[in-house]
Amino acid sequence: MAKQFAVIGLGRFGSSVARTLYEMGHEVMGIDENEDRINEIIQYVTHAVVADSTEESALREIGIRNFDVVVVAIGADIQASILTVLILKEMGVKKIVAKAQNERHGQVLIKVGADRVIFPERDMAIRVAHNLISSNVLDFIELAEDYSVAEVFASKRMIGKTLRQIDVRAKYGVNVIAIKSNEKFNIAPGPDELIKEKDILVVIGHNMGLKEFEDED
Repeated sequence: MAKQFAVIGLGRFGSSVARTLYEMGHEVMGIDENEDRINEIIQYVTHAVVADSTEESALREIGIRNFDVVVVAIGADIQASILTVLILKEMGVKKIVAKAQNERHGQVLIKVGADRVIFPERDMAIRVAHNLISSNVLDFIELAEDYSVAEVFASKRMIGKTLRQIDVRAKYGVNVIAIKSNEKFNIAPGPDELIKEKDILVVIGHNMGLKEFEDED
């Protein structure tokens, strides 16, 4: 089901988020006080407006409360980022996702009302590091401090066996939540699902268990 998103701050990160959400079929409004950035993205989003997000009246005029999720992607101006989140919270926005420059910035964003904080540089570094360390790992997304989702190539030992037989839950404390097989994507596979060569397992669990699972041959 399509959702309504507003993305405030259309630098590299914000514009990429806005375009991706739009391409996925969602309604997206891009907001930035820089007219050039608005002109650059206007054909890649549903609506784009020039506005100062630190002005409550400007956000009210846009109808910001009507959006399902508001992404605050303001870059270098930490003060504007914090003030924007504070205003959105006071206005009763349903869900606020904010980009942080560093841990301290992230802590303040949570305190003033952000529902989720994203650290693009740190999160990308974690994903790249995992991809470098283990040749089996295609992608890695941190969900919380100790829990993550990883995409892992099925090891030789798993091929020709079922999920029940490899029993990764008992062995590593992780769960297979999907299997990518060629172009097919099997979500919530059953215990008798057979693992084939070149299958990719989407696994969720504690980081320690995931690391053991990733290292398996």
